[in-house]
Amino acid sequence: MLSAYRPLLRVPGIGRFLVGASLARVGGAMFGVAIIVMVSSRRGSYGVAGAVSAVGILVLATAGPLIGRLIDKYGQGRVARPFVVFSALAGVATVLLSYRGAPLWTLFVAYGMSACLPEMGPLSRARWAHLLRDDPETLHTAMSFEQVCDEGGFVIGPVIAVLLSTMVIPEAGLLGAVILFGTGMVIFLSARSTEPTIVPHEDRPLGLAVGRPGLLLVATVLTMTGLIFGSNEVIAVAVSDERGDKGFSSVVLAAFAAGSLLAGLAYGARAYAWTFSRRLVLFAGLMCVLEAPALFATNLWALAVVMFVAGSATAPMLITSLSLTQQLVPPAFITEGMAVAITGILVGISIGTSVGGWAVGALGAQQAYAVPVLAGLVSVVLAAARFGYLQRAECAEA
Repeated sequence: MLSAYRPLLRVPGIGRFLVGASLARVGGAMFGVAIIVMVSSRRGSYGVAGAVSAVGILVLATAGPLIGRLIDKYGQGRVARPFVVFSALAGVATVLLSYRGAPLWTLFVAYGMSACLPEMGPLSRARWAHLLRDDPETLHTAMSFEQVCDEGGFVIGPVIAVLLSTMVIPEAGLLGAVILFGTGMVIFLSARSTEPTIVPHEDRPLGLAVGRPGLLLVATVLTMTGLIFGSNEVIAVAVSDERGDKGFSSVVLAAFAAGSLLAGLAYGARAYAWTFSRRLVLFAGLMCVLEAPALFATNLWALAVVMFVAGSATAPMLITSLSLTQQLVPPAFITEGMAVAITGILVGISIGTSVGGWAVGALGAQQAYAVPVLAGLVSVVLAAARFGYLQRAECAEA
């Protein structure tokens, strides 16, 4: 199975690209859990922690497509570097404000400012789309590899964040996230040989990526997927805390990501006859069905097993969605289009952290898993109801 991925490692300049992207992914995966543990520990409220996290995600969701459009026009290195520096400074400010017990509103502002950053997912996937534009089968493998790397980050990142935040000081996880993400981005952006070429202004299509047929629907389905992710983060911390082992939340979240990682490896190792649109409906349904047993898990280890199985639908869902996104937009809109799709995920994560925090207080920690289950149900209904439209848009751009 792993032999399918070997051609990717022979691409010139790939070493620095992969090392930088991997570090940035681990750092990026730490932010969500780190801010929740930090704020809940210092302020004593999961609702407040979810709200601070939600603000950061909403800012990232808003800034992502705008930064992506600038990158498509002017290049990754030229646009991304200033944003990385600004984000790092704001992140350090958030850490200091929390440590000194500053007013709560300052955390919202500082953490929101730290989220004005370029997203690694669109940047990295745009490079693969450029490098393998004439080899569709290897590009499918590369997009699967991307998702495997994402999930690897989400296996490692939350564990590091929770350990730092619980064993050092509550702010240590967020500071570690800032350092790892910033270092990774600097290394990644220095790999100039893999950077996509800029489409000349006169050759760029008119309009915005979000206006391309089918893309808004994909982003909406991904919003429900993101809602699953965001609510899972908050609920895992709350359930573990309620059962006397807050640190075990990192095991639950890592199990979810590990299931996704293994499924992503298997998914990327073979080709498929079904269209992306048809696969989108299938995997949306699986995400809903496999999450439901979390409502009935009797102990933390049982919950970890359930989430490992539930995670097995995640990578195929995201690989399919982002591959479909790439199919729906022209090359000149590739980073912007990917950012729009990922913005859907981020908006969903933002909603999920807030609704998940509310559900923990209103329904109880275990019962709050109804939130991600219902989000999965909405995603499959949306994908199935508009399947014909989405398939026509996919085939029109093929």
